[in-house]
Amino acid sequence: MAKNLLIVESPAKAKTIEGYLGKDFTVKSSYGHIRDLVKSEDAIDIPNNFKQRYEVPADKKQVVSELKKLAKEAEMVWLASDEDREGEAISWHLFETLGLKNDKTKRIVFHEITKPAILKAIDNPRTIDYNLVNAQQARRVLDRLVGFELSPVLWKKVKPSLSAGRVQSVAVRLIVEREREINKFTAEAAFRVVAIFGKGRDAFKAELPERFSKEEDAQKFLQDCVDAAFTVKSLDTRPTKRSPAAPFTTSTLQQEASRKLGFSVSRTMSVAQRLYESGKITYMRTDSVNLSDMALNAAQQQITSAYGEKYHQLRKYKTKSASAQEAHEAIRPTYFNEHTIDGESAEKRLYELIWKRAIASQMSEAQFEKTTAKIDISTRKEDLVANGEVMKFDGFLKVYLESNDDEEDNTQDGDNAILPPLTQGQVLSLQEMTATERYSRPPARYTEASLVKKLEELGIGRPSTYAPTISTVQNRGYVVKEDREGKQRNFRVLTLKDKAIRQEQKTENTGAERGKLFPTDIGAVVNDFLVQHFNGIVDFHFTAKVEKQFDEIAQGLTEWTQMLNSFYHPFHEGVESTIQTAEKARGERELGVHPESGKKISVRIGRFGPFVQIGDTDTESEEKPQYASLRTGQMIETITLEEALELFKLPKKVGIFEEKDMTVAIGKFGPYIRHNSAFYSLPKGVDPMSVTEQQAIEIIEEKRKKDAEKLIKTFDENPDVKILNGRWGPYIEFGKLNVKIPKGKEPLQLTYEECKALADEAEKAPKKPAGKKFAKKK
Repeated sequence: MAKNLLIVESPAKAKTIEGYLGKDFTVKSSYGHIRDLVKSEDAIDIPNNFKQRYEVPADKKQVVSELKKLAKEAEMVWLASDEDREGEAISWHLFETLGLKNDKTKRIVFHEITKPAILKAIDNPRTIDYNLVNAQQARRVLDRLVGFELSPVLWKKVKPSLSAGRVQSVAVRLIVEREREINKFTAEAAFRVVAIFGKGRDAFKAELPERFSKEEDAQKFLQDCVDAAFTVKSLDTRPTKRSPAAPFTTSTLQQEASRKLGFSVSRTMSVAQRLYESGKITYMRTDSVNLSDMALNAAQQQITSAYGEKYHQLRKYKTKSASAQEAHEAIRPTYFNEHTIDGESAEKRLYELIWKRAIASQMSEAQFEKTTAKIDISTRKEDLVANGEVMKFDGFLKVYLESNDDEEDNTQDGDNAILPPLTQGQVLSLQEMTATERYSRPPARYTEASLVKKLEELGIGRPSTYAPTISTVQNRGYVVKEDREGKQRNFRVLTLKDKAIRQEQKTENTGAERGKLFPTDIGAVVNDFLVQHFNGIVDFHFTAKVEKQFDEIAQGLTEWTQMLNSFYHPFHEGVESTIQTAEKARGERELGVHPESGKKISVRIGRFGPFVQIGDTDTESEEKPQYASLRTGQMIETITLEEALELFKLPKKVGIFEEKDMTVAIGKFGPYIRHNSAFYSLPKGVDPMSVTEQQAIEIIEEKRKKDAEKLIKTFDENPDVKILNGRWGPYIEFGKLNVKIPKGKEPLQLTYEECKALADEAEKAPKKPAGKKFAKKK
């Protein structure tokens, strides 16, 4: 048996490290946390200084048992979990659960998995940092208390099965408030004037700096330019430069991977985790932009050998965040001489992004020469302005250019890559001048990455919490990430050419969204309830203050139970008071009255989601109210009376097929056709209001054909047992259980008894983690 047992968090990391250490070390994984707070309400003993009750979950008992055995046999146990608070807490949980002794335990940390880094960590062990453990405990306890006490309030006052969380609720508030800003926004139109001078290679654009809000003013300007003389009034040429961005932190990596690679925040983190565990990059949860001296030297060597001495410029970045630990590093490649790596496409692309950003941060500035020409109009007092930029030295742009989140079109019609040679007083020849109607744009909806950026700006959350926060608000149904189609909008263009002005109307698509975060109705109602009754919990400054207090605990400046006491007691009183006094929140809104019956039409949240109601349940009328669910993209706050009335046009009969009615309706999962007690989903893009009889028949027949191709075999003994063709090959559907067919078995030859035996075997087998192919059907 090896003298030393080294415990890390993941098996991939264990495998990498085992290759660096000799036969004296056994390296094992704890598979993340080995214990957690018990699920019951007595997990935290509040009067007893917030003492916690922990348990080892069933799926970790075997891991703990094996680690205990190995720890007993080893002379020294090395706890090598990650270097952040979460990692420190994992080391503490291992220490407590495995019954380790101080004299036989060492704690080591490293922020890259390379042989020199691991050996250096072994040479410089320390003990568990209880300040970091306390900071993590404080976060865990506070978040558990908030969740456990707020959720029942939401069940009683809003809707069953809801939940609330400290950071998640703030994220939802940001998205709800942004949506309301957009809904209130009124687009204003103005005419933008751009002129083209010269011909061929010497052609260039110039723009009028101001815009005209009225068409007649734009028309007058163009009219005045019909016989005008245009001369170069002034020329200004000056050097400009651009500096590279700092190396990646967790949040900037999430933002740039979203913009450049289209990755979600959680995907970025899982790919980065794999790169870290295989020794390709440094630790991926960091808010530091610092690079070690070793990294700076390695980057310098790589830049000078690949591009030359003039491309290198030493830079030491300082982190703005007071909580960042400068001893940690930014995210960088472990070996700068590896420009690319082998592996999956996602890993290669993310690695190259990290490599380019880190290398570019140590490269020279890009140098440009910017020329601004002012052009005099003989008939007007305004000047046109032309800008041109010439790159004199590419510097860091040889490797990398940072993207941005600006939704506006950054290409200015008046900007040119390069201006032709011009002289002061030179007379110019006008080719064409246009005045184009342009509309102001509302604030941009958040993407996952821009929401992370906003949370970081507000000081809410930390590198380890961004991805879970984004996932949680979507999993809880408070926020949806989706694409939405835009609407057609007309705009006017006035063009002056050959001394004549022509007017035309053009069309553009506006408001189309890709991968944006939208609040759901339930998200908006829960947000409003929390803002009204628990403003402290969803207040941006308060949440940022709590994060700061966690940082102070981590630095040993604040006692963690004291911090929890000051938070909990006022919060608990608020919970008690709200349960007693708050009214039910349904987000109800009156839309108007039915044009024919005169009955009230309202919209609100119900047990199964938002719906429109015609009539009143409070009246003594014998007629029951009519109900209709809102469609995807419709919201309680913005639905109009006209849109609500449209919902009641369904269900509607669209024809007869095989002597049975075909009815179109909208259900929980979208529009469908009902025929002979069976349901057929409408394909995407098909409007349920305009489905014809022939279309409906085609949809039914297409679905039947697919089902027939899917069905391999049925059994007279039990109609609930079928052999089907699935996404991953043939399988048995045995009632509510999906059963894998063993290799070598021919699906068509299987008997009912064999299927039953396989189903019994699958039922007895240990349950696989959720998300596997053949988990039980929900």
